[in-house]
Amino acid sequence: MSTMESQLMVALAEGYERDPRGYITLSKETVDSSEARFIVADMRNHGYLDEKMRGVVRMTLRGYELFRSRYLISA
Repeated sequence: MSTMESQLMVALAEGYERDPRGYITLSKETVDSSEARFIVADMRNHGYLDEKMRGVVRMTLRGYELFRSRYLISA
């Protein structure tokens, strides 16, 4: 997993934890990045995030579960 993908996953998960129905707005630098656009498209295609419009996204429950399984250590 790339650094960009990790950063996006963390930002999306933090947004999900604050408000599962709320969208976050990605920075202009992120939106302008071809790597980030590819990652967002891939996550959207796999059902891990919803995209309201370019650069305005939210994590889905499926995406949050993926984040928890990859990043959080089970006790």
